[in-house]
Amino acid sequence: MNDLIAKTSMDQRLAEIVTPVIEGLGFELVRLRLMSGKTRTLQIMADRPDGGIEVSECAAISTAVSAALDVEDPLEDAYTLEVSSPGIDRPLTRLKDFDAWEGYEARVETTELIDGRRRFRGVLAGVEGEEILIEIEENGEPVTIGLQFDWLSDAKLILTEDLIAEMLRARKASGAIDETQFDEIETEADAPDAPHSEE
Repeated sequence: MNDLIAKTSMDQRLAEIVTPVIEGLGFELVRLRLMSGKTRTLQIMADRPDGGIEVSECAAISTAVSAALDVEDPLEDAYTLEVSSPGIDRPLTRLKDFDAWEGYEARVETTELIDGRRRFRGVLAGVEGEEILIEIEENGEPVTIGLQFDWLSDAKLILTEDLIAEMLRARKASGAIDETQFDEIETEADAPDAPHSEE
């Protein structure tokens, strides 16, 4: 389990419990975070292997995950469970994500300083072995650099017009959007982001 999917040891323990449940329903765990607060919140992002998850599917995952956590009971205190889609400006948590979103802008952070910096912003250029490739600007010139996947502490797509257009195109192609209802495209596209909460 890599740190981008589950950071802390508790996150990783929870991920080990919920991953088989989520995969058993035909989905993949994108990210899991246990957020502290007055009542702790367990945030789970899931998606289909080929992308695209609906609100009703998030609800089904929530029900199944709740049942699994009740049996294992790793969280003694009360918590709120939120299951959602990764959204348009999604986190990139698996090596294959960097390949799938080649050509789109992303923001990447590393655990260690690399050439005096930890943050990189640029266009994803795929993967090579265990490295992610990203085209950044140095002195006004585009330069493609490779970063070891293991070095990454955070990575996400940047919301751009190209990215929104691609998401709408993919949803139209999958039949999630009726092209005759253009005034509803925004509502349809935003719908999967609505988190499903359950005590």
